[in-house]
Amino acid sequence: MSHLSHPAPARTSADPADGPTASARPGRRLARRLPVLGGIAAGSVLLLAGPAFAHVSVQPEAAEKGGYATVNFKVPNERDDASTVKLEVNLPTDHPLASVMPQPVPGWKVEVTKTKLDKPLEMHGEKINEAPSKITWTADGKGVEPGQFQQFPVSVGQLPEDADQLVFKALQTYDNKEVVRWIEPAKEGGPEPENPAPVLKLTAASGDGHGHGAGAAGDDAKGTEDSGKHTAAAEDASGSDTTARVLAVVGIVVGLTGVGFGVLAGRRRSS
Repeated sequence: MSHLSHPAPARTSADPADGPTASARPGRRLARRLPVLGGIAAGSVLLLAGPAFAHVSVQPEAAEKGGYATVNFKVPNERDDASTVKLEVNLPTDHPLASVMPQPVPGWKVEVTKTKLDKPLEMHGEKINEAPSKITWTADGKGVEPGQFQQFPVSVGQLPEDADQLVFKALQTYDNKEVVRWIEPAKEGGPEPENPAPVLKLTAASGDGHGHGAGAAGDDAKGTEDSGKHTAAAEDASGSDTTARVLAVVGIVVGLTGVGFGVLAGRRRSS
C-alpha cells in the first residue's frame, strides 16, 4: 500500500518554535540595556555628591553680622597616596576679627598668629592694636589619611556689620610636601573656581543684639560646648546634603527602570 505524504503545516511567525518574535526581541534588547542605564545613572551619584567633599570649606556657610559664631573648617583628603598634615587658614585683613579661639583637636597642634593693625579696632569700649591673622594646625601623628576628613572648630567674632562675607584663604599641605592653595575667590554668577577659598556669608542680625553664638569668646567652657553643638550641626547638614543627592539619583534609577519595564510590558501585550 502506498503512503501519501502530507505537507507539513506552515508555521506562522508567532509559532514558539521560531523563537522570539520580532516584537519580543526589541523588548529583550531593552531589558539588557536597563542595567547599563541604571549603572550610568547610579554612577552620577559620585558626580553629584563629589563636590560636597572636594575642597576645604567653612561650615555652617553663614553667620549673623555683629555677633560671634563657631565655625568649622572642613578638610577632606583628596589624595590616595598621601595624608594631610598641615592646614593654614589666613584670616581676612580687610575686616579683622578681634577674637579667634580654636577648639583643641586631638592629634593636632594649633597656633594663632597675630598682626599689628594699621587702624585699631574698638571692642567693648577698648582699643585693640593687633588681631589674629592666621591659624595653623599641624598634625602630631598621621594627620588626615586617604578616604578621611577632619573638622577644625573655631570661635570667631565680633563679625563685621559692614560686610556681606568673609573670605578665608587656606593652604593644605600633604606629607609628600604637596601644597594645595584654596585661595581663589568665586565670582558671582560664574563657575566655581578650581581651588575656591572658604567663604562665610554674613546675614542680617536677628535683632537680639548678640548675633549668632554670642558670648563664645568670653567663656572657654561655653565656647567648647557651643563648638561641639555646631560641629554636630555641620556634620548633620553635610550628611543631609549628600543624602538628598543620593536619594535624587536613586529616584532617577528607579524611574528609568520603571519606564523600561513599562515599555517591555507594552510590547509584550501588543505581540
